[in-house]
Amino acid sequence: MSGKIRVIVVDDSALVRSLLSEIINRQGDMECIGTANDPLIAREMIRERNPDVITLDVEMPRMDGIDFLGRLMRLRPMPVVMISTLTERGAEVTMRALELGAVDFVAKPRVGLAGGLNDLAAQIVDKIRVAASAHVRRMPVRSASAIAHPGGDAPAAPPPSAASAPLGRLSTEKLICIGASTGGTEAIREVLVHMPADSPAIVITQHMPPGFTTSFAARLNSLCQITVKEAVNGERILPGHAYIAPGGRQFHLARSGANYVAVVDDGPPVNRHKPSVEVLFKSAAAVVGRNAYGIMLTGMGADGAAAMREMRDAGSYNYVQDEASCIVFGMPREAIAHGAADEVLPLTQIAPALIARLRGSTDRLHHRI
Repeated sequence: MSGKIRVIVVDDSALVRSLLSEIINRQGDMECIGTANDPLIAREMIRERNPDVITLDVEMPRMDGIDFLGRLMRLRPMPVVMISTLTERGAEVTMRALELGAVDFVAKPRVGLAGGLNDLAAQIVDKIRVAASAHVRRMPVRSASAIAHPGGDAPAAPPPSAASAPLGRLSTEKLICIGASTGGTEAIREVLVHMPADSPAIVITQHMPPGFTTSFAARLNSLCQITVKEAVNGERILPGHAYIAPGGRQFHLARSGANYVAVVDDGPPVNRHKPSVEVLFKSAAAVVGRNAYGIMLTGMGADGAAAMREMRDAGSYNYVQDEASCIVFGMPREAIAHGAADEVLPLTQIAPALIARLRGSTDRLHHRI
């Protein structure tokens, strides 16, 4: 992309349009080329001005932001950053927006809007920059229609396949660790829906603010054979379950006798993130060692790359998502650069490869690249 990042702001609030325009225009590398107070106006503006990124409010008159996003991603895919509200409904709708292909979202405060958005200015422009370089794909009509209506049912889980048939007796010492950021909600779903009900325990850190991981976990739980939930401090980590780091908290692993235990606390940000993949993966290296499997999915930055190498040095076997299937290749690229990867695979091949390895002798020595 040459020149400045061209942004259109779509929001029914005049105050939000004004604030976002000012935040964007303060940056030397981007400009707001237009604002629209509803999606029908936005549609014409997008056609005429060809922006690089749009910011889109979730709830607007005339056409719901989710309906508009669904149509946009089917007909004219482009990078979209959603502007969400910190409410339960806002979180649920945001999850649907990410499924439809939105690159990321910003959670705007419910009170003190002007000060709150200005406090979020650095986060907003970072997300716009990431979105401008993201790999956005056309959304299939089936997926969009299944997701685009807030009152509709969740998309159905794929039918059980040979790959997701029961694994049989596996050591309860085995544990799968997943890290992701931008684009990660859908990448995590793609992995988890294929895991059999007797899968080893799975622990997950996805960069997400407070208030959104509850909806994320509930949505995954409705789609998966395994049980998916937010991690709770002190709980035992069980096979057949996936545990997601709560937004705004750190999540790591400890041992209590023969069991793995979740530790969820208010520790400081690491690599600017809370939760941080680095925190989870570092604990896996120390606590799980050669019984761990690491998975690094799409995301911006380098969070978790160094700790994933620590996991590999401790004996884990690690999968990293390839560039072609990533929304943003930053975290996988850094994991590869750190020598943390055993295999680099397209997203759709990660779960089958992991399942095939789990079906093999769990005690054999790991083959290295």
